[in-house]
Amino acid sequence: MKKVLFPILSLIALLSVSFIPGTPIQDPPFYMSNTHWADSVFKTLSPEERIAQLFMVAAYSNKDKTHVKEIKKLVDDYKIGGLIFFQGGPIRQAMLTNDYQSCSKVPLFISIDAEWGLAMRLDSTTKFPRQMTLGAIQNDRLIYDMGTEIARQCKRLGMQINFAPVVDINNNPLNPVISNRSFGENKFNVTSKALMYMKGMQDNGVLANAKHFPGHGDTDSDSHKTLPTVKSSRQRLDTLELYPFKELFKQGLGSVMVAHLSIPALDTTPNQASTLTKKIVTGLLKDTLGFKGLIFTDALNMKGVSKFYKPGEVDLKALIAGNDVLLFPEDVPTAIKKIKEAVDSGSISQEDIDKHCMKILLAKQWAGLNHYKKIELKDLYADLNTPAAELINRRLTEASLTLLQNKNNIIPLQNLDSLKIASLSLGYKELNIFQQTLSNYAPVKHFGIDKDANQQAFDTVLSALKNYNLVIVHINNTNNKPDKNFGLTAPVMAMLKSVMQQSKVIVNVAANPYLLAKMDSLQFSDGLIMSYEDNDFSESYSAQLIFGGVGATGKLSITSSPYFVVGAGIQTNAIRFKYTIPEELGADSKALSKIDTIVLKGIKDKVFPGCQVLVVKNGNVIYQKAFGYHTYENKINVKNDDLYDIASITKIAPSTISLMKLVDDKKINLDERLCFYLPQLEGSNKQNIILREMLTHQAGLRDWIPFWQKTVTKGVYKEGIYNPTPNDFFVKRVAKGMYINNNYEDTIYKQLIESPLKESGKYLYSDLGYYFLKKIIEQETKNALNVYVQNKFYNPLGLATMGYRPLARFELNRIVPTEFDVKFRKQLIHGDVHDQGAAMLGGVGGHAGLFSNANDLAVIMQLFMNKGEYGG
Repeated sequence: MKKVLFPILSLIALLSVSFIPGTPIQDPPFYMSNTHWADSVFKTLSPEERIAQLFMVAAYSNKDKTHVKEIKKLVDDYKIGGLIFFQGGPIRQAMLTNDYQSCSKVPLFISIDAEWGLAMRLDSTTKFPRQMTLGAIQNDRLIYDMGTEIARQCKRLGMQINFAPVVDINNNPLNPVISNRSFGENKFNVTSKALMYMKGMQDNGVLANAKHFPGHGDTDSDSHKTLPTVKSSRQRLDTLELYPFKELFKQGLGSVMVAHLSIPALDTTPNQASTLTKKIVTGLLKDTLGFKGLIFTDALNMKGVSKFYKPGEVDLKALIAGNDVLLFPEDVPTAIKKIKEAVDSGSISQEDIDKHCMKILLAKQWAGLNHYKKIELKDLYADLNTPAAELINRRLTEASLTLLQNKNNIIPLQNLDSLKIASLSLGYKELNIFQQTLSNYAPVKHFGIDKDANQQAFDTVLSALKNYNLVIVHINNTNNKPDKNFGLTAPVMAMLKSVMQQSKVIVNVAANPYLLAKMDSLQFSDGLIMSYEDNDFSESYSAQLIFGGVGATGKLSITSSPYFVVGAGIQTNAIRFKYTIPEELGADSKALSKIDTIVLKGIKDKVFPGCQVLVVKNGNVIYQKAFGYHTYENKINVKNDDLYDIASITKIAPSTISLMKLVDDKKINLDERLCFYLPQLEGSNKQNIILREMLTHQAGLRDWIPFWQKTVTKGVYKEGIYNPTPNDFFVKRVAKGMYINNNYEDTIYKQLIESPLKESGKYLYSDLGYYFLKKIIEQETKNALNVYVQNKFYNPLGLATMGYRPLARFELNRIVPTEFDVKFRKQLIHGDVHDQGAAMLGGVGGHAGLFSNANDLAVIMQLFMNKGEYGG
């Protein structure tokens, strides 16, 4: 019993002292005064079982029963200490974890490599940005929030250790294995962000792991495949590579992973990795730097060590070097046997084994394994993919966007009516989220080309782009391999140069930032955005940045070329709608999902065949969906960019806005009489109507007049009023195959003027006043109403769908029909205004005739709320 207690007491004695006098090293979180559970478990373990606690074996949830049987044997028969899960899925992993834990004598440490979240290893889970993307963020609190969320997800899936953050300083652009897994090349930036990541996890009960000690950033080979050499001097290592580790040690880092590196400045033994070197693990990490947390080897199956030592031998050498946990061993039974033989021969003492074991048990107790509970499978997917997690992901992505070039302040785009915009996806041909998001802000023609397409395909697209004065290029479908030119092809690079020679160009690089060095032509772009990653959030927010839906705040965390250096980044402000989720405004996605329920019931009950719904709060679009079909035939799905006849909103969107502008320009006085602007009303009962009364529906005007009724007799159209085809006398389209006599507008206005008035001052909703307002607007602007609002408002605002007479601008399948007119036009009204009066004016009325999608309508409403300002 004395032999058992001695190593425990020795370890606990170390908890309260530092290895370097005067160095403020904070104890790891699992160093606690209450060690009862760890003590009691330790006493139940045989010497061999204490050795087994030091092994953490690779497990997969996407392998067959043979693999599961092998793992269970190691857990059951050899009493290994933990598992590191690799590829698979959350439900499968949870079930296996429950199974493995049920047959383990001591609860297993369950761990994962989740540098950018569980999605690094598991399908159907949240994928956060890589660390180089995070390195661009100026608000480190966001990194803490991510660490907190990853910890929550780890715990929900029964895991206690995440092998993150990577604290390597990536100062070698050719590094094939670290690269964008690093926060960057600046040691202070790397440290501050790694610290936030660490604290986010450890404050929430998941052990962080800083890797890859003593620094894997300045290598040009991959330790998975060979043994890389770090040629830095001891002084350089101490001031640069070791800096983040030392700072995290001061803040209570829980664990470290030692890399497989050859570092002559620290140890000159040929073909011996740092993982296996006592001078590095014990001498430098423990004794000199005073680290007291758990020390993990990097995976022992990697060629950096397995190339030179057999299974069992490599495990023993790693243990003798001073590591606590042997990660991914290739042969546990052989390794345990070798270590037992070493204990018997005196190469390593049982006391050392016991110290390692006790440290692991203390960490397990801190992580809550002393109160182990099975993983609840119910709602697991939902719990791992919450709106809160998505919001963190969105905020990280938005904050990382880095604007590297902005000639003449081209971003955010303004004066949209002067631009003819095309987008070009260079990499993937298919329409993507980036391009779809651009279309929320302006009319954009989209092109795409696969990076491996033939030259003819490139030439065809290049020729088509000549018709546009601004091309927004989205570079995608790249990779992270510097030796493969990051996936760039010669035709792609040549295409970018050619486009720049014929148009203004904004480039969004959704790729590893080191790729910037491969494309010299980028320095000549008018605007350049580094968005780092090729995913939906990156594509959405980088497109929003171009139009000012979000501002740019990120700064480059590495130097990629002489033109784009560490710290580069131009700030911009938001000036238009931001597209996000309800949680950003403190709302609840579940609450807004009630909209879905209401709409789907309406469709089911045949109240309407389909619709668009959009919700905006404080300039943020937090809900945007399309439901159902264009008609009850269920042939064409409603899409968010389809057009609807928005009926009486015409009174607001073109007519009122035009009148407001004319009032601002002192051309209209709302308190003036109607006959002042329309002298033809002198002597009529309309002459003394005040414009303000007419706008507030208190002028005594009738609600509406069915003008069409005087054009038919017993259901037959009167001769000379309509014609089936257009000509010089019948220009205005009423419906398909139906054009009205050019002079009939005079008849309509005659009926208006002669119509009776009711008592003024009382509210009666009326279309009639807007017939007169249309006349006034056209008279004062010397333009047709549809032309005036298009040029004055809709085009400058970038409203791609809003306008009159949609058939002149869109394919019929983009326009949603209204209804079958059984009385007047006797056909399905599709592409023409539903209101009969507006139709008889050729589709342009002051009261009806406008078409739009929900998005463009929301912009107009936001313009009103902003008192006439939107988009700068």
